[in-house]
Amino acid sequence: MKKVLIIANLFHASPRIPGLAKYLPEFGWQPIVLTPPIGEDPDSRFGPPNDFKDSNRVIETYGYSSRHTWKKRHRLDSKKLYKPAKSLLRFLYKHYLEIINYPDEEKGWRPFAVKAGDEFLRSEDVDAMISSSSPVTCHLVAKELKRIHNIPWVADLRDLWSQNHNYSFGRIRRVFDRRLELKTLSVADALVTVTPLWAEELKALHKRRTVYTITNGFDPDKISKARAELTSRFTITYTGQVFYTGKQDPSKLFAALRELITEGVIEPNDVEIRFYNPESEVLASEIEKYGLSAIAKQYGIVPRDVSFKRQRESQLLLLFNWEDQRGKGWHSLKIFEYMAAQRPVLATGGLGNDAVKDLLDETGVGVYCKTVDDIKRTIRDLYLKYKQEGRVGYQGDVAKISKYSHREMARKYVEVLSLVTNTET
Repeated sequence: MKKVLIIANLFHASPRIPGLAKYLPEFGWQPIVLTPPIGEDPDSRFGPPNDFKDSNRVIETYGYSSRHTWKKRHRLDSKKLYKPAKSLLRFLYKHYLEIINYPDEEKGWRPFAVKAGDEFLRSEDVDAMISSSSPVTCHLVAKELKRIHNIPWVADLRDLWSQNHNYSFGRIRRVFDRRLELKTLSVADALVTVTPLWAEELKALHKRRTVYTITNGFDPDKISKARAELTSRFTITYTGQVFYTGKQDPSKLFAALRELITEGVIEPNDVEIRFYNPESEVLASEIEKYGLSAIAKQYGIVPRDVSFKRQRESQLLLLFNWEDQRGKGWHSLKIFEYMAAQRPVLATGGLGNDAVKDLLDETGVGVYCKTVDDIKRTIRDLYLKYKQEGRVGYQGDVAKISKYSHREMARKYVEVLSLVTNTET
């Protein structure tokens, strides 16, 4: 069996890397994962599954993160600071982070990872490497190991680097990031990203003939095969680690629901909107603004198995689309979890004609609604079906959904690995 060294921070690698490692052996590739420590119970904090190390070979190396140091030493006490002073400190703090966290917060892991990777590669024959970002430090480690051992290297960008749709730094920092990105990835044997639009952006920046698109996906072992026991109420559920303030807009959904309730189309006692995510002041404010506190609740983060259960018992699953032109190529990871749940998805907002709409149209797993009127019309129709039948029906195309499984993701990755190693699949 061929061997591939995967360089990734498993604690931040989304389900993509655990899923890839799980299914690569079915196609003749043994993965070995080089990662910072993942802790005793990573699953509870959305890291890899707790049994990941039981079924995969993992090299955990020490490293330090810069994310906590300044916050611990310098806390802003809003009660003791005038507003101008607080604003100035926040401004200085933001620019301090741009410097201290270059190229990312995990940069302290790099020397330890290079040392551990070098020792491993000297002791065993490895056919290829995959590095996956974020953090981009993983690519810097791979580049150094490529220089030392000249092993074929595939750089996997789950998020873009200097072209990131959620880039949080200023113009000067972006210049340095772009320069480092070009220099680092110039020696990679192949680039992979998760949507066709992002692949086109990478091709243009790196002047490559080909950038491979291998989408994220879901674990086929987790797919809901039995008919779900649904909630008795018309339940709309959102699950996720992050709500991006200013990038995702819940007000369109709340406005549509408020109008439907006011018009007497929807009975409030029938409806429940559940948010399983870190507590958000923006969400709380919008819920109160539209007078929906009786039906919309935030429950905080729950363990992964609980999240799956809440998805599968829901009448509708909620996705807030990206309200920015730069996010047109973005797929939220939760849309793939929702596929596995086999419940209909309601995607709201955004700019239209983007990656999310294309995916929903292709697979039939849900409906995309750009405007308040679109959302209102869709919820009204689904609610009336719920009142007639006691549940909202699911129309997903099983054959098309299967294209987005982790097994299919691994198969496509093997094609890329075979190309860079000049071997047959």
